[in-house]
Amino acid sequence: MLLTIERVLVLKGLSFFAECTDDVLADLACLMEEVRADAGRQIIAQGDRGEAMFIIVQGRVRVHVDDKTLIELGERQVFGELAALDPEPRTASVTATTDTHLLKLEHAPLFEFIEHSSDATRSIVRFLCQRFRTKDDES
Repeated sequence: MLLTIERVLVLKGLSFFAECTDDVLADLACLMEEVRADAGRQIIAQGDRGEAMFIIVQGRVRVHVDDKTLIELGERQVFGELAALDPEPRTASVTATTDTHLLKLEHAPLFEFIEHSSDATRSIVRFLCQRFRTKDDES
C-alpha cells in the first residue's frame, strides 16, 4: 500500500490535478482506493455503467473496443475520468497488459471533493479543455 505522500507525488504528476496544492492533493489521496490488476484482467467493460476514474501508478493498460486497440496507457496516466464526472455507460473496455497498480476514485467522493475545492475544479476543467482541443486538432 502507498503512503499518503506517495499518492500525493503520483497525483502531482498528473495534468488532471496540476493546479491543486499539496494539501488539497493529500485530502484527495485519502479518498482513493488502491487496485491491483494482473496482466490480462479486464478493469472496465464496454457498456457497463461507469462511476470511477483510474490512475496508473505502475503498469500498462490497453483501451479497446472489441479487438481494436484505441490507445495504450502507462504510468501516471488517467482513464475513466469522464465517467467519474458524469456516470454513463463505458464507451470502451480497458484491460491490463502487464501487472498493474492503480488508484481508483469514485464519482461520489470526487464530486464532494470538487464542491469544496476550487483548485480541483479549475484543474479538472483545464484538463478537459486541453483534451478536447487535442481531439479537435486531430480531426
